[in-house]
Amino acid sequence: MHQAGCFMLPNPFDIGTAKMLQQLGFQAIASTSAGFAWSIGKPDTGVELEEMLAHLTSLSAAVDIPVNADFEGGFADAPDGVAANVTRAVATGIAGLSIEDSTGDASHPLYERALAVERIRAARQAIDATGADVLLTGRCEAYLWGRKDLALVIDRLRAYAEAGADCLYAPGITTPEDVAEIVKAVGPKPVNLLNGGGAFSLQQAEALGVRRISIGGALARMAWAGVMRAAKDMAEQGSFAVLADRYTGDLDAMFKA
Repeated sequence: MHQAGCFMLPNPFDIGTAKMLQQLGFQAIASTSAGFAWSIGKPDTGVELEEMLAHLTSLSAAVDIPVNADFEGGFADAPDGVAANVTRAVATGIAGLSIEDSTGDASHPLYERALAVERIRAARQAIDATGADVLLTGRCEAYLWGRKDLALVIDRLRAYAEAGADCLYAPGITTPEDVAEIVKAVGPKPVNLLNGGGAFSLQQAEALGVRRISIGGALARMAWAGVMRAAKDMAEQGSFAVLADRYTGDLDAMFKA
């Protein structure tokens, strides 16, 4: 799927949305750490390793299409910890996973470059040791943490590719010029584009050389928008009128399919 063209990799936040996306004909899906966290009443990055592994196991078992895992930072700082957790993630049945280079500490948001590279290399070695055909995506989180330095991002993505990442990803990149520059810099390795705000069409992303598009927690936010709108109307206005906009399709029939 990463060899040519551009495909969509939407992000379900639970089993129901995963099954729905498969029925709509998507070729693959990806988990969203944020969307899953909100669905169980936790903030993004608040999910524990065991909860994430159980979620990935459920998602993989629920559909017949590949599942890419948002595996955050590997749930460990040290490379050997990342490797151990990646080994467990592979056992959930996923077809791919991503490892971030963010620390979660706003005062020092990114792992030092050498450590970040070793974490990717450890993930690659762990995957290879399992013998599973699991795709590894290396993520540079600089733009999400306010480090809008394209040269830094490209340098890291190239290093992650050399360390064994199959696909490269820099969430927060929003301009066509920056996207094209990253695609050119890391090619022929494929690039994932985060398009949660809908800035790019599939055709526009493909023209820039992007191989796959994910949307992060966007579907979860869409669902929460509907629930919040209706709940606030009831709580603040005593009105139930917004419920007329509910989905009226046969959900039971969809899940019997």
